[in-house]
Amino acid sequence: MRINVYISSTGYCSRREADRLIQNQRVTLNNEVASLGMKVDENSVVKVDGVMIKERPKRVYMAFNKPKGVVSTTDQTIPNNIITYLNYPERIFPIGRLDKDTSGLILLTNDGMIVNKILRSENNHEKEYIVEVDKPLNEDFLRKMKSGVEIYNPVKHEKTITKPAIINKINSKTFDLIITQGLNLQIRRMCKQLGYNVISLKRTRIINIKINDLKIGQWRYLTDMEIDDLLKTI
Repeated sequence: MRINVYISSTGYCSRREADRLIQNQRVTLNNEVASLGMKVDENSVVKVDGVMIKERPKRVYMAFNKPKGVVSTTDQTIPNNIITYLNYPERIFPIGRLDKDTSGLILLTNDGMIVNKILRSENNHEKEYIVEVDKPLNEDFLRKMKSGVEIYNPVKHEKTITKPAIINKINSKTFDLIITQGLNLQIRRMCKQLGYNVISLKRTRIINIKINDLKIGQWRYLTDMEIDDLLKTI
């Protein structure tokens, strides 16, 4: 397999992070500086910063109810980062991001292979949120949130129309929203475009994983059934 895939498969990091390590010449293959696209076999010796990558550890999959203010990054120099907050004894990393000001469900793992599959927006994986806004909802707002809203995409530096969503009104200022994208600050941008400000935003589901009664600031391991269903879905 390709060397970036191998590094990711050991749980050391995601495939994208492996590419960065290789580009920064921090990876060696059989004591030679590695390059992107190199192939690894069962006799290969792969090292990062001179340390041999160990066999794949036991796979860890966890659900965490992230409090508002915690940053979903592995960079432990950033205040309130998720890794320091959890203080888990093994190397793990979040699957995707959840904005600092957004609370709720985020998944973490040491399985680099699963990360890329879940993050591919073309797979149309559902994510569900409870959203509270600053003024009463009207039918025009609900209709446009459902059909798609034109917002600015800072990654592509262009405007884009969001994919159709599922929306259900909970009360006069609160609604449940299911989306299949993960654009930067997407829900906040959608609401802002329609003249609303988000007061609180909480993610309650990712694909088949639900937050249920997991208290804020707490985490749990995924059940075997949840893992099986998740892997089948992706």
